[in-house]
Parts: sequence; structure tokens; C-alpha cells
Amino acid sequence: MSAAPTGHVVVVGGAVVGLSTALFLAHHGVAVTVVERHAAALRHPRARMVNPRTMELYRQVGIEEQLVAARSLTADLSAKTMIGAPTLAGPESFSTPMRDELPELTSDITPCTWCAIDQDRLEEIVAKRAAGLGVRLRFATECTGLTQDGEGVTVALRDAATGATETLRADYFVAADGGRSPVRTALGISSDGPGIFMETLSVVVQADLSAALRGRDLGLGYFEQPAPGTLLMPLDGSRWVFYTPHPTDGDAATVDDAVAVELFRAAIGQPDLVVGAPEVQIAATGETVLGFEIGAQVARSYRDRRVLLAGDAAHTMPPTGALGAGTGVQDAHNLAWKLAAVLGGTAGPELLDTYESERRPVAQLTMAFGMAEMADRTGDEDEEQRPGYAATLLGYVYREGAVVAQDTGADGPAALDPELLGRPGTRAPHVPLVLDGTAISSLDLYGSSFVLVAGPDGQSWESAVQQARDRLAQPLAVYRIGDGPTDPSGRWADVHGVGADGAVLVRPDGFVAWRAPGVGADPGAELLGALARVLSLPAPSRTPVSAMSARGAVAEGDQP
Repeated sequence: MSAAPTGHVVVVGGAVVGLSTALFLAHHGVAVTVVERHAAALRHPRARMVNPRTMELYRQVGIEEQLVAARSLTADLSAKTMIGAPTLAGPESFSTPMRDELPELTSDITPCTWCAIDQDRLEEIVAKRAAGLGVRLRFATECTGLTQDGEGVTVALRDAATGATETLRADYFVAADGGRSPVRTALGISSDGPGIFMETLSVVVQADLSAALRGRDLGLGYFEQPAPGTLLMPLDGSRWVFYTPHPTDGDAATVDDAVAVELFRAAIGQPDLVVGAPEVQIAATGETVLGFEIGAQVARSYRDRRVLLAGDAAHTMPPTGALGAGTGVQDAHNLAWKLAAVLGGTAGPELLDTYESERRPVAQLTMAFGMAEMADRTGDEDEEQRPGYAATLLGYVYREGAVVAQDTGADGPAALDPELLGRPGTRAPHVPLVLDGTAISSLDLYGSSFVLVAGPDGQSWESAVQQARDRLAQPLAVYRIGDGPTDPSGRWADVHGVGADGAVLVRPDGFVAWRAPGVGADPGAELLGALARVLSLPAPSRTPVSAMSARGAVAEGDQP
């Protein structure tokens, strides 16, 4: 991370994707301001499962252990049951252990596991870490407009409490403002996909459900009452999170506490059930009923000059599979290092075009997977083959973008088995290593800069890295297996698809940018050429250059 912040990015949206965008940017040394219209964070648990790939990203910025420590009281799902029934008290149409619904991702594939954590707890940890890195969090502040020019973005803001207005200047602007994204709408960016399926309500209530549970340890319930699509999850020993379609497809504000309680009783199947008053979810307004949309769509463009979309502003997908929020966090991780490189002068502005070319196909793949999973739950599944969960989560391929693709052509699969070789355009494989006497994952080598990892006989790559540093003024780390990190399993070279004198170039986001199966005649020239292609730089000259080292060189000509 840079000693002093480089550039300034404004992020609109203070939920998990906006906060994660800010955290990842700050991790790379970029100054960030987050603007959120609500006066405080939502207290609702919302999405409650963080998948292993997303945990890998949070591991890079040092909060994995905090998230695990803050897991929900319902974190141990291995003994819990998922059921389907007309009501909780009614006869079951299906019952299955929750552990069967969480795809097994072995330690051979990832060092991380599922983390069952309420989203409000997750956001609190992410926000605290971001603030510790210098991010400015501005709640009760509404973005009322923005204008772009060749030098940056001017953002119009309004204080929600006082009505006072001001403008803020930034180099780039990230819209993480939700599925209805006012920013996306203002930019005139349309979306593809089925669209919105339903308006959903959610409340947190306290009730004794022991009679209806009949001894079952419920992890998740799908009910037909008061309407198909109703869900129930435990929050703790006596509180429950209840989701149900809006009875009239209206706004959540049209449903008061009394109506919400009656809907809850209908789902339980006990009309006289004693139910505590729904808990306040939005502190500033006192709202108890949270409304949101469920749907599936992907924006046709992720970028308009200096404005970029992330999270639900770029794509929405069904909650099945626990992939929605995680896909947005992975957007943020992909975008952050690219913005930092462009702002820091170590990459050409065209690098930002690869954000859409890489992440939009992933959103389409993930949306299709979520739709198929939803069909499975409703009995409408088709027989069309689709990638498995591990491939969708960890094995997707960037066929175009900031990679030097050698064997992932445009007609290749969208997702691969994540245990396959470390091809350019795929997430670098996880291999257990030992560094300075400590057991680590090979993934722990990545996250701050480009990293070249060479096989045990790859001494020539160390001088190649120094040449790249000198020519491109490029932050670049180098490791040689056996001289620093050791490989007790002896699998590193095979898993990465290289020989003992080969090397892989890994991006700050942990994706393989380029690889050399072995040492060629001029490894320095090979590495320089690969870095230039990946970073959208001119072909390197014979004399040392600093890729657009002046900020002005970044600002000029960066419009598509």
C-alpha cells in the first residue's frame, strides 16, 4: 500500500459492496469517500452466508479472522435442517440437512470456508477496517447528481438532515447504489435478463415457535403461506428473520407492524401465535419492515467514462446459491487494483475497460446458475448441463481482459474445474506452502502488487523481475519456490502448469495474468512484454521508462 493516498474515488452506497470497494481501494493506497443516504447502517441481517471465494478476498485485507469470530449464533449449520411445507406447522413436502445444501469445497481448493455472518455484522467490520485505512464514511448524505469531464467527476451532495448542498471533486466515481441504481438510470444504461420477479418484505420478530417446530432444528424454511416464496430463518434462540412477497406488490411502507405480524402467523400456521413487535431496522426512520426486490438482470455496460457500476447496480440475481453479494464484492476487488494502478501511473487508462470485459461475463454466468438453482427449488429444473458450484465460484475464466491468454480462447468454457492447472485468466490455485516457518496458502502471497512466482530452478526470473521494476517503475514482488516459500507437497509446479524453471505472473487480485512453462532465451523481455500487455502500456523500450508517472498523463486521453 502507498505511504500517501493516490487519487480520490467517490463511492455511492454504504452497504456491503460499496464498503468493500472502499476497503479494497484504500488497501491499494487510494483516497476514498463513501456516500450513503441513510443516517446509519441497516440493522437487518439480510444475506447471511459469505462464500469461500469472498472470504479469500477479505483474507487479503486482514479481516478474515474477525469475520469468523463474529459469525451468527446459527453459524453451525451442519446439524440444521432445510424444509419445505405449506406452513411451519404443516406437513413437510421435503426435508434435507443444511450441510447438503452447502457445496463442499475442500482444503485442496481453498484455504477458506463458508462464513455464516449477518450482513449488518459484516458491514460493521468492513467499515471499521476501511475507516482505519483513511476512508471517509459520510452517512445521511445523498448524491443528487454528477458531471464528468476529462479530468474527473464533480459530485453534487445534499445533507439529508439539514438540506445543505455541496460539491465534491473526484478522479473516478463508483456507483454501488443498489438494484434500482439512480446513477445507472441517469446514465441511461439498460439491463438484460428476466428482470424483477417480486417485491419482498422482511421483518425480524421474536416468537416461541417450539410447538410448530416439533423438535426440528430449522436452518431454513420455504413455505407456501402467506404466499409461495416465503422464507424463515433463525436469528438466535428466540428471534426469527421472515421474508415474504409483498401482498399487493406495493411499497414496503404500505405494510405496518400489524399486517407484518399477521403475515408471519400465516407462515407459521398458528393464527393465535404470540409475536413480539417487529424490530426497527432503519434507525433514522424507525421503519420495521424492510422491502427489497428479487430478480435477475445484468447491466449492458459497467462503465460510462469515469463512472463505474458495481454490485446490484451492475447485476442482480436470485439469492439461491449465496452468490449475489459475493459477486458484487468480487467486482469491487477486480476494480480496486485497476483504479489504483491507473491513478498511480503504473497502468494505461485502457486497463479500466477490462473491468467490464472480465466481470460482466461472470455476472451472466452466475445469474444463469442462480436461476437454475431457483428452478431446482421450485421443481422446474431442466436437464441442460451447467457448471457445478465450485466451477461457478472459483473456476470462471477471464477470456478477455488484463491477461495474456495462451490456452483459454473465446470459444472455451465459461467456467472450469478449479483444480485444473493455473491458466492465464483463472484464479491462481491454492497450494499449501511454508514461509518463514509458518504454514500459509500460496494465495497469501498475493493481494498488494503483481507477483511473479518461479519454480525451484527459476533463478533467471529473479533478474527478470528487477529488469521489469527498472523499466516500468512497476511494483512487482518475486518468490522462488524453495528459496523463501517451500512446497512440502511438491505440487506447486504441476498445479500451476509449469516446469521447475517456469513461472507465473499473478495480478493483485490473485488471477494468473501470464505464465511461462519454462525459461526462454530472454526471460526479462518476456516478462516486460507480458506486463505491458496486461497493464495497457506501450511496448517497453530499451531505456528505462516510468509508465505515465505524472498524474497529468493519466488524466489526459482517458475517455473511451
